[in-house]
Amino acid sequence: MRDRKAERHQSTRAEILAVAWKLAATEGLAGLTLRDVAREVGMRAPSLYSYFAAKHAIYDAMFAQGCREYLEGHAKLCFTGDPLTDIKIGMRFFVGFCTANPVRYQLLFQRTIPGFEPTPETFALSVAGLGKMRDKLAEFGITDPAALDLLTAIGTGLTDQQISNDPGGDRWTRLVDEAMEMYYAHISDRLKASDQG
Repeated sequence: MRDRKAERHQSTRAEILAVAWKLAATEGLAGLTLRDVAREVGMRAPSLYSYFAAKHAIYDAMFAQGCREYLEGHAKLCFTGDPLTDIKIGMRFFVGFCTANPVRYQLLFQRTIPGFEPTPETFALSVAGLGKMRDKLAEFGITDPAALDLLTAIGTGLTDQQISNDPGGDRWTRLVDEAMEMYYAHISDRLKASDQG
């Protein structure tokens, strides 16, 4: 039997999240207020507590939603088995995902909200996303944690530059393939040196 009350509750939660994303896009993540969210949804601010215990609970739900979107998008990638090609595919997806929604990028990959930490369950989704990168590198024998750190630093660096200096353009996103060629050449040299050592 359908639980219509639960369905309505979930539908209202989804509406609140959609409004929160919309307001964060115009007011900034830190500028999000429960009063503004409630007004947009058509309820009084205290009524929001029936759906989210606090503003940080809304951020947590947004964080979880963003992580799930990342994992769903990553699952659709078509990898080839060639290391350089696949590293390019993965990084094009990462930078594209991040630049497509700067607010989502800020929430997932930067600490822009004072005092906010995702719950352990939500953070586990973020760890799973990073695990996708780590596992792909490991397929090609790249297991040094520093190699993953370098890869994520390059990806977020390109993303930050694109969002900050050419929003909506491609000045930095078009450098992804070249950056990955440089990255892979560097990592390959290190792997060869360690094999010979």
